[in-house]
Amino acid sequence: MLERADALKALSDEVFDVVVVGGGVTGAGVALDAASRGYSVALVERADYSSGTSSRSSKLVHGGLRYLASFDIGLVREALLERQINARVAPHLVTPLPLVVATTADHRPDRMTGVGLNLYDALALDHRRGRGRGRGALSEDERGWSPDRHRTLDPREVVEHVPALDGQDVKSGFLFYDCQTDDSRLVLTILQEAERFGAVPANRIEVLGLLERDGIAEGVTVRDGETGSEFAIRAHNVVNATGVWADRLRPAELHDEAEVPVIRPSRGTHVTLPSEKLPLRSGAIVPSGGGRFMFALPWLGRTLVGTTDNEIDDRDLDHVRAPEEDVEYILDGINSFFGTSLGSSDVQGAYAGVRPLIATGDPKRSVDISRRAELYETSSGMLTITGGKLTTWRRMAKSTVDRLTERDGRDAPCRTQKTPLGQPIDALRLPHVPGTSPATREHLAARYGSVARDVLQLAEERPELARAVVADGPVDVLAETVHAARTEHARSLGDVLLRRTRLGLTAARGLLADDARGAREVAEAIAPELGWDAAGVDRGVADFRREAALEGLVPGA
Repeated sequence: MLERADALKALSDEVFDVVVVGGGVTGAGVALDAASRGYSVALVERADYSSGTSSRSSKLVHGGLRYLASFDIGLVREALLERQINARVAPHLVTPLPLVVATTADHRPDRMTGVGLNLYDALALDHRRGRGRGRGALSEDERGWSPDRHRTLDPREVVEHVPALDGQDVKSGFLFYDCQTDDSRLVLTILQEAERFGAVPANRIEVLGLLERDGIAEGVTVRDGETGSEFAIRAHNVVNATGVWADRLRPAELHDEAEVPVIRPSRGTHVTLPSEKLPLRSGAIVPSGGGRFMFALPWLGRTLVGTTDNEIDDRDLDHVRAPEEDVEYILDGINSFFGTSLGSSDVQGAYAGVRPLIATGDPKRSVDISRRAELYETSSGMLTITGGKLTTWRRMAKSTVDRLTERDGRDAPCRTQKTPLGQPIDALRLPHVPGTSPATREHLAARYGSVARDVLQLAEERPELARAVVADGPVDVLAETVHAARTEHARSLGDVLLRRTRLGLTAARGLLADDARGAREVAEAIAPELGWDAAGVDRGVADFRREAALEGLVPGA
């Protein structure tokens, strides 16, 4: 990515067509869509890219099978189409995931599950076969991965897919397919692609307010979070893509407008567990009582379990803690279903995210919360896009930029449905750098695509960087941390460990053990890139420990 100092100079010197506020998946998508249609684009993020909701999801790119229970068929169909597009444009980042709904002696799925899976298949059917052969139809290669129809499993097959159920009285199961991703890496890749089209992103830039002329927004005033300096970013259009924080930018304007929906934050907590203690080859749907369920998923060498769904006080959303009661709830569900006895000491990392759910404000509806996206324009001309979910990021961005083109009278159709995100590479084609294993190269190919060559070059130049960050854990190597600080705008240990790599989620306990020795080794590796001396390293480690405590990364710590 462009050097941050160069990005800041461009932001202060140039006049842009669009300034996007918010560096999550929606903001990144708007930047890519607008830039690929010929707009000049600036993007600013108050903290770090994807540091809010977009790094704290269930890591699924899916249609949302559970929404069929509320007959939200349009939302599911839209998400299934977007799932297909994601898998096509980013095949190394969005990969197929088999999911199992198992029946045991103690746990039986709802009798409508089979009906729901048939409908799920039907809604995805034309995406598997394509939409005809007219202009714009996709070839078989362009369509990419297509899901098989769901099928039933016998007890032996269920255990093959979900070894953690071995020893349980398994009766049968259903197998269906969705997709999985590394959400934060997806955001970074979208931003990198947007930058290739000319967009200028910068993190640690807080928006203070709008620049206006005659009541119409003409940019934003911002503060650099690192230096404290304030400056203006001039732009003809302002897009507010801050998700759950959307009503904090010009709140009086938003709240005074009619028909503006209300954001109702909802906290979702996840935990990661050692895969050997809860082994999975495919994902599993885990009943958690009261007709609800959780996902248990293989992810980055761990088993990821979640999520919860609790309303949250929206006064402090900057550090959302994974609370002990949520972790206990998840472990209780796991232990009941799999017959295990896992405790908080087994949890390698925990995190909580806040979903920007939309309340319609209709007093006649007892349940008026939706995962649908909402786009609205207020009196200053600012466009606000919020709601939605990870899977539908591209559709949300498209609707936003479509509105811009309508206002401007431009003939500039959306291109993102066919715009590749990064460049996949076969791990076998990566160089065999001493100290790296086949598993390491597969991991790097999946995370970075062809950019994995740059990471491996660092490990070749500095052999000490070929070592795994955490022994007997995920295969992330130190070279990745240096690459993050050098080329991906990582400015802190949290940026590196929570979002560029995911070790803060998959191995927080190990990183913070022995007086945070693992975190210190990473800080020392990236210190030359960030200009840290010994005191800077100490501050970096202390800041990460504080962040880990605020967010409850290590339950019981």
